[in-house]
Amino acid sequence: MQTAESDFLVGFILFPGFTALDLIGPHEVLARCCKRCLLIAATLEPVLSNHGVRVLPDVSFGNCPQVDVLVVPGGPGQEQAIEDEELIAFIRRQSAKAIWTASVCTGALLLARAGALKGRRATTHWLAMDELARLGAIPLGQRVVWENRTVTAAGVSAGIDMALGLIAALYGPDAGMRIQLAIEYDPQPPFAAGAPDKAPQEIVESLRRTSRFANKQ
Repeated sequence: MQTAESDFLVGFILFPGFTALDLIGPHEVLARCCKRCLLIAATLEPVLSNHGVRVLPDVSFGNCPQVDVLVVPGGPGQEQAIEDEELIAFIRRQSAKAIWTASVCTGALLLARAGALKGRRATTHWLAMDELARLGAIPLGQRVVWENRTVTAAGVSAGIDMALGLIAALYGPDAGMRIQLAIEYDPQPPFAAGAPDKAPQEIVESLRRTSRFANKQ
């Protein structure tokens, strides 16, 4: 843990088709303490999320300095990103020296493809657990999983939980609680359907059938 006067360089990876909340949730939390945050992509051209949010990168893979914390979002574009050797090599290179390497949702599949989760416990979106195992990780059905220098979050909204945990790891629990209160993060969802063991079975199965991972089961 560092003092509040210390700062860390945090890098957030962008790729076409990322899920916006996977990025924006952790960024909002981490940027409140870590004042040096970089958005990183293959080029400096705007990158579109899967629902059309345009994000402008700060640096490219080729000129990004070593970061202290690397955050990898997920999203439908992960299927193409996992075949992008430049992106995977960047993750491999950065994660080898980062203090923490983190992922949200199917970003864990990119970490696994880069070798950062080989033989390690990790989580991802519940629909992608089998794929995570195929890529060499040990999947756990938990919201956030901490393992050595990696921390992985389950689907989308879990990235906020993960980022608050990172703040606590870097600056102490009081810093995490201050940010949680500042953003009034006090989830009270209208439905008890936020996990496959809580949602009605017919909804679980309908999502499973239409998942892009369905043909990989």
